[in-house]
Amino acid sequence: MTGDGHSAQKRAAGSVKWADLGRRFGSAVVLVILATILILSSGLWLRFGISIVAGLLMWELARLTGWRHPEYHSPRHPELIGFLGGLTALAMLTLPGDWPMALVLVPVLAGLPGTNRHERVAYVAFTIAMLVAPYAFVVIHEVMGLPTILWIVGTVILSDVLGYFVGRRLGGPRFWPAISPKKTWSGTIAGWVGAVLLALALWATGLAGWGVLIAGPLLAVAGQFGDIAESWLKRRVDVKDSSNLIPGHGGVMDRFDAMSGALLAALIMMIAGLLPVIGG
Repeated sequence: MTGDGHSAQKRAAGSVKWADLGRRFGSAVVLVILATILILSSGLWLRFGISIVAGLLMWELARLTGWRHPEYHSPRHPELIGFLGGLTALAMLTLPGDWPMALVLVPVLAGLPGTNRHERVAYVAFTIAMLVAPYAFVVIHEVMGLPTILWIVGTVILSDVLGYFVGRRLGGPRFWPAISPKKTWSGTIAGWVGAVLLALALWATGLAGWGVLIAGPLLAVAGQFGDIAESWLKRRVDVKDSSNLIPGHGGVMDRFDAMSGALLAALIMMIAGLLPVIGG
């Protein structure tokens, strides 16, 4: 009887562990469709689409870092910051020259009065990252080509998926329990292995030079630290998800955190002339 009870408890724990898999899968299908449309877009459609993403990111950031008491600021503060963030991203991507990058200061300055004074440094840092990462997506897409952006996105997705399933399946020691208690070493290493395997496939088929073997794992690591950075912010403000926009996944920040880290790293590589061109 005791053994049967113990087995039932283990089965119940296993069911809880995978209870959200159905919702996550359904939402993931919708996300993949929307992401595919965005990736295959170009010109103004690409810029409008990625600016909407930037606006949603800024809306969630304003909600996370704003005062918990609306009487201290406008209750529509997050909506206003989100709208302003989307417009700023669109301006950065459509106005000529490099000077529009300075427009990132607009949502920074506009959002600070409604940000908790303890979270102002985080608000500034995340605002810059969340506007530069979408900018990097469009620039890399248009300068380096569609195959290169597909490789970056594929590396992040593969690392994230392997990290989720292997981490859930194998468990083990936590990677950084003080900040991201669910991330395990087994899942983290699985993400690195996935990035290496994808890079090996591209190199072996002649679609990329040997540099992809270094850049691929670095992008995976950057993506994982983007995930950790968002986990740090959520723990600071004591929330589980950045919002509830995506059933089973939380908010846009929860899905774009790793991508942001990888895109920022890819932009730095591109500027330094170290980002491989895929299929070129």
